[in-house]
Amino acid sequence: MKKHILYLISIFIFTTSLAQESHDFSQVINPITPKSITFANQNISLDRIDMWERFDRELTALTYTHGSTLLIIKRANRLFPLLAPILKKNNLPLDFLYLACTESSLDTRAYSPAKAAGIWQFIPATGRQYGLEINEYVDERLNIEKATEAACRYLKNAYQNYGNWESVACAYNAGNGRITSELEKQQVTSAFDLYLVSETSRYMFRILAYKTIMENPRKYGFHLTAEQLYQPIEYDIIEVNTPIEDWPTWAKSHGITYAQLRELNPWIQAKYLKNKSEKIYQIKIPKKKSLYRSTQKKSVYNNAWIGK
Repeated sequence: MKKHILYLISIFIFTTSLAQESHDFSQVINPITPKSITFANQNISLDRIDMWERFDRELTALTYTHGSTLLIIKRANRLFPLLAPILKKNNLPLDFLYLACTESSLDTRAYSPAKAAGIWQFIPATGRQYGLEINEYVDERLNIEKATEAACRYLKNAYQNYGNWESVACAYNAGNGRITSELEKQQVTSAFDLYLVSETSRYMFRILAYKTIMENPRKYGFHLTAEQLYQPIEYDIIEVNTPIEDWPTWAKSHGITYAQLRELNPWIQAKYLKNKSEKIYQIKIPKKKSLYRSTQKKSVYNNAWIGK
């Protein structure tokens, strides 16, 4: 009898402890997955089981990868004002801004193990194919404007091949050759219907998840203020068509540090520039008021990012 009573007491203590421990955890709420989503003016139904689950996976992952998603929203406030006009000029849907988020997390110095570089993650061969200079002194994959123009040319060429934007996006990840071949072999016309390696299969749905969250961050638990967004850097442009013997000295003569020069011109790859061809390079020089939070101009690209 005594043993039985001790056993019951131990069970009570154990279950009470479990109940107490359960209160130590925050509630984890699954984000609501919509029935459909719009991309590039096309309504995409998520009624099909595989479509819904692929989207749900990415939406859940990005919702709870707090640090990375917050950083991307902050960086977007600085970069979207540069990227969006170039997409518009090239008659490309602005939803491809979220492809850049997926590619690089909007890290202007992103560099992958596959040697892809910049916010659009061009590998060297593709970058050169689309007109970007890449050598030990200059890497225009890291030039925001030039790389975006190159990405637009790639996307437009791919659209001529496929006629739908989901296949274009998948081709950006896997290459035109792979997607074209798989569409033919699997006898379908849309990348949504392809059986692909996991990375490419998830790719379009990650783009859609970024779009969903960034159009209404607060709905998914992301609360920011205008002060927390990264502000666009105002700058002057100086054109250079000669060799530069020493970039640190050149930067100092223009009132900035070498670090500030490289931060705003990440395409510079060495401390000097051999420019035998006398090519014209546009060098961004940050305005001093833009280098300090107390004096920089404040702007919000999308008010939904700080909405109540």
